Amino acid sequence: MTDHTMKKNPASIPHSIWHADDIRRMEREAADSLGLTLYELMQRAGEAAFQVTREAYPNAQHWLVLCGHGNNGGDGYVVARLAKAQGFNVTLLAHEGDKPLPEEAQQAHDAWLNAGGVIHAADINWPDSVDVIIDALSGTGLKNAPREPLPALIERANSHPAPTIAIDIPSGLLAQTGATPGAVINAAHTVTFIALKPGLLTGKARDVTGRLHVNALGLDDWLAGQNAPLQRFDAQQLAHWLTPRRPTSHKGSHGRLVIIGGDHGTAGAIRMAGEAALRAGAGLVKVLTRSENIAPVLTARPELMVDALTPQTLEGSLAWADVVVIGPGLGQQEWGKKALQKVENFRKPMLWDADALNLLAINPDKRHNRVITPHPGEAARLLGCSIAEIEDDRLLCAQRLVKRYGGVVVLKGAGTVVAAEQAELGIIDTGNAGMASGGMGDVLSGIIGALLGQKLTPYDAACAGCVAHGAAADVLAARFGTRGMLATDLFTTLQRIVNPDVIDVYHDESSNSTT
Repeated sequence: MTDHTMKKNPASIPHSIWHADDIRRMEREAADSLGLTLYELMQRAGEAAFQVTREAYPNAQHWLVLCGHGNNGGDGYVVARLAKAQGFNVTLLAHEGDKPLPEEAQQAHDAWLNAGGVIHAADINWPDSVDVIIDALSGTGLKNAPREPLPALIERANSHPAPTIAIDIPSGLLAQTGATPGAVINAAHTVTFIALKPGLLTGKARDVTGRLHVNALGLDDWLAGQNAPLQRFDAQQLAHWLTPRRPTSHKGSHGRLVIIGGDHGTAGAIRMAGEAALRAGAGLVKVLTRSENIAPVLTARPELMVDALTPQTLEGSLAWADVVVIGPGLGQQEWGKKALQKVENFRKPMLWDADALNLLAINPDKRHNRVITPHPGEAARLLGCSIAEIEDDRLLCAQRLVKRYGGVVVLKGAGTVVAAEQAELGIIDTGNAGMASGGMGDVLSGIIGALLGQKLTPYDAACAGCVAHGAAADVLAARFGTRGMLATDLFTTLQRIVNPDVIDVYHDESSNSTT
């Protein structure tokens, strides 16, 4: 059976991401500037996919190639021809459209026939023995759910025991958004070309992309001269954000952080946020919470300063603090509302999460010094839309949240999106399914709050915090697996992750993690 958890060698994946429509334009511009034809680029793409398939499945003798009626299908024809030339048994099925093939795809189609290849109709019975399937049905130009006969072919490929190699993108996955509005290929490997597309890293991508390979088709130098509109962030970049501390630094050098929350029955949320802040390097952390939470929180983590949340303690703490985090376990009753009303006027960096976001949805405002960290449900409330609409286009929704609420937005999920008012836009490429458990958001709030206190800009703090959060979980997943991971388990690895000068994150346990 195929493992559909997205895997990759981080060192081989670029950090620049391009909008899907931009890549189609760039492909022509690059080819023209380098004196290449689009057909030559198509041959390079087919060669890249062929080589990945050979290396991944060296014993595969019978290749089934599924070709659509576009340039993605053209790539498939090239793969089929190369496989046949190497002596493999190749069966090629093609979906014939009602329009002529694009010029370069037609050339690849004709070259396959001239090499003695046969094109079978899409609805034939499949051969009894197939060792690997090549998905070249629909590429990055897909905007909606695939139409028949593609869904039937996709479902048949998914139910077949042979692994599938997706060319450029799994058919049915939208290249710009990562949405899957209909049938979608569950690939074991995806070989994408020229540059990364957002839909390979967020939305449903991790469910269907498998092991990701990127091949620039020889356009690397040309691409290096272009400014990418999005960035992929992973643990390799932590050393850029988290530089070694000065030997003479002291606790006051690394931020005074106040964390507010923990209404009745939610002491755990505020305690996790507080400890996460300490583990991420905050110099001093004060927790303001319900009085009955003081003893349990201090017992669990005596390095925290804990006090009852009252008008007096809140006023004094806000005057003392460099950064405020509010929301974990805050609740939506008068106790929490009054605290939030006071915090609204805080002029230094602050982070709002959880119930602070639910209250913000009721009384929206725009703040330039604020980081908000909604999950899709909270984002839907903040934008007055459905969760499905959020997941249909996570990048666009993150930008809409910034426009409405200001500051920096962290739209959490698989492929967390970070957006800011200065048009920065990034996708976080760490983390795993083990993080789908209670309290993970509280830990993230504490980490980002701590990094704000260590003088990172709000955007950098958000990106670095999300990367560290996910990377700490990746180390745990590599050791123990994803099922049963607790938010507090991250404390055992987080300290190592936020000290990249001491540990090379991707050459320790996390080098074998699934991300």
